[in-house]
Amino acid sequence: MNFVHISLWAAVVGWLIAQTTKMIICLVESRRLNFRYLVSTGGMPSAHSAMASAVATTIGMTEGFNSPLFTLGFCFAAVIMFDAQTVRAAAGKQAQLLNQIVDELFKEHHLSEVKLKELLGHTRLEVFFGMLTGIFSALALLRFFPA
Repeated sequence: MNFVHISLWAAVVGWLIAQTTKMIICLVESRRLNFRYLVSTGGMPSAHSAMASAVATTIGMTEGFNSPLFTLGFCFAAVIMFDAQTVRAAAGKQAQLLNQIVDELFKEHHLSEVKLKELLGHTRLEVFFGMLTGIFSALALLRFFPA
């Protein structure tokens, strides 16, 4: 497996493990299997963080942690994780507030009951565990398929 493929597969595996973990957490909490968690945003762990850190880890392990390519991968992962816990989280809070305002207005006026998606971003803990998921996914993949 060459470098490009191992990085791509590590990203896919990291994302898949994170999304499957969300589905299992939902199953344990609600006793219902909900396949929508395989494509959902938000929640524990962050699939965006898992994917980005898996790519950065495989680049570091194959090209060297002092390579310009790893620097690019690291910066990419940092921006993704920062965005997940700040910008997207803020958008989720705004959606929650707007939904609350619409609920209040709906009581007095006839408005659409369509709700905005509130679970968009992540907490720092969700991003952290997403990062760990990506790192461990990449390390496991590199162990079984050395580059």
